[in-house]
Amino acid sequence: MRADARKNRDHVLAVAGTAITEQGVDVSLRDIARRADVGLATLLRHFPTREALLEALLRTSFDEMTAQAAELETLSSPEDALVSWLRDCVAWTTEYRGVTVLMAAAIEDTESALHASCVTLRAAGARLLARAQAAGTARNDIDGTDLFALVAALAWLSDQPSLAPRADHLFDVVASAILTSEASTDAPGERRPRARS
Repeated sequence: MRADARKNRDHVLAVAGTAITEQGVDVSLRDIARRADVGLATLLRHFPTREALLEALLRTSFDEMTAQAAELETLSSPEDALVSWLRDCVAWTTEYRGVTVLMAAAIEDTESALHASCVTLRAAGARLLARAQAAGTARNDIDGTDLFALVAALAWLSDQPSLAPRADHLFDVVASAILTSEASTDAPGERRPRARS
């Protein structure tokens, strides 16, 4: 790709990121093109579909969240790694309003431009969950698909004006439900004191 074409593409992505943050994933492609000061045909030449635009926009974040999961596997206890990744994943998905709906659909649609990235992200969370389950610090009746669904549900809560003030509390409730009594969600690295017998 020529330098000027790459510059235009990067500019469109930056503008699209701002527009989606402000208006959600259903923002008009024509509006993104107008805000980027390019023609719609130019935008579509770089990104022929909305999903192609979102995939390009989100790919770096997907890669970062996947890499973070791998890092947490080696640096943190199983329960701390799981809760930390889950919290960061929820926070990331709330940056782009409405993206969780597209992510959930993309998991099932192998033709989606987002499919591979979403599957990789789900697998990263599933590995952290399996590690915590093997350590006896996470319940065994959920899997990576359930965890991915919980990310979507918690991100949806944060996107609802009437529920957003409760989002952090509800995250802690959900995290506590995932973990067994042997693990703590109070703070990374901290454990609740056990009752003396």
